[in-house]
Amino acid sequence: MAYDVIVLGSGPGGYPAAIRASQLGKKVAIVEKESLGGVCLNWGCIPTKALLKSAQVLEYTKHAADYGLNISGASADFGGVIKRSRGVADKMSKGVTFLMKKNKIDVVMGFGKLIAPGKLEVTAADGSKQILEAKNIIIATGGRARQLPSMPIDGKKIIGYREAMVLPAQPKSMIICGSGAIGSEFAYFYNSMGTKVTIVEFMPRIVPVEDEDISKELEKQYKKQGIDIMTNSEVLSVDTAGAGVKAKVKTPTGEVILEADILLSAVGVVANIENIGLEALGIKTEKGKIIVDKYGQTNVAGIYAIGDCTPGQALAHVASKEGINAAEHLAGHHPDPIDYNNIPGCTYCTPEIASVGYTEKAAKDAGYEVKVGKFPFIASGKASAAGATEGFVKVIYDAKYGEFLGCHMIGMNVTEMIAEAVVARKLETTAHEILNAVHPHPTMSEGLKEATAVAYGEATDI
Repeated sequence: MAYDVIVLGSGPGGYPAAIRASQLGKKVAIVEKESLGGVCLNWGCIPTKALLKSAQVLEYTKHAADYGLNISGASADFGGVIKRSRGVADKMSKGVTFLMKKNKIDVVMGFGKLIAPGKLEVTAADGSKQILEAKNIIIATGGRARQLPSMPIDGKKIIGYREAMVLPAQPKSMIICGSGAIGSEFAYFYNSMGTKVTIVEFMPRIVPVEDEDISKELEKQYKKQGIDIMTNSEVLSVDTAGAGVKAKVKTPTGEVILEADILLSAVGVVANIENIGLEALGIKTEKGKIIVDKYGQTNVAGIYAIGDCTPGQALAHVASKEGINAAEHLAGHHPDPIDYNNIPGCTYCTPEIASVGYTEKAAKDAGYEVKVGKFPFIASGKASAAGATEGFVKVIYDAKYGEFLGCHMIGMNVTEMIAEAVVARKLETTAHEILNAVHPHPTMSEGLKEATAVAYGEATDI
């Protein structure tokens, strides 16, 4: 079968790439080995947010008295929470199926492998094979949970994120190794459900890619919630011989043994680039990722790669934009290359975390003289009314020109607020313009303007 474009993988990078190529008049096929929507939709972004919402609702009911409401006997139906999450994911996957039909994209289920320039062999679940041909192929094979030799995932006692979303029963205790977005979100979810959670983080602070002030605030809030946190610590080995797990952990003060029902390994992702024919075509890779140019082109003509299998940030929204850019480029357009320093990062624990641009340390290391402002939500009328005064907005500006270098937020709904900073930075907005853009009151989003006012000594609310 001959096409203009074949997309290998239907995740948040692959399916938008296929749709955009179809919109541009191309005959498109998409190849998927498991479920339309990929990991993000079926086992990542979407179902985890459903789990976290259930945890948040439970927390609200437990603290109903704080809002003058009388609710007693609230408890978690763990199986019901998991079922709702799977239902949300299934509904979204059906939505992608609809989008494929709407955009006249052929869906080919099976494992795709490059066998020659412009040729892809697809092996179906029943072992049957077919050859697809296209002038352009977009590789969007995504990633999977990284495994460490010290804690090999067995799917029962040592688990990855997939198993964490569909456990048959709620564990009484859990060790979470890694405190990035995945580890931090599951820590909040399971702790809220009533599981005793211990986070083990190799780096000196949790959520280590975030600004240091964000890390300190989340650690403070998590400890208040009852989560144990061990930083500068490493799991050396895990004994699964007994009823649960015994993890030998190296800490700054010596080795300790942690016991729990389950250990969740959340130590990052690795690209799915094995056995897809890269070597046969001579497609360059480095450190387990496919090397691409600013438009997603590999070193082999007609072959593009996007998303988690390439060196950029492993985020769904990055993959989507890379996919759209690749589709436009192969159609002869000239899309703006992505500014990878203006990509928002979001972690959906409670309190939420959202950030974009330079951290304070990174800005100083880059040679900037900075103005920094921080507005605590405890000074926000909307946050007080909502009963969510934890956290703050932190902004970083270049002292010389007022350039908006970075924005870091922790608090309720900040993942919805960070887009203002992203758009402002894209438009090269300065601190002066943020100060003079009238923000609605009372809202959490006022925090961005108020933090800017703090940076410039013009604050009126703190």
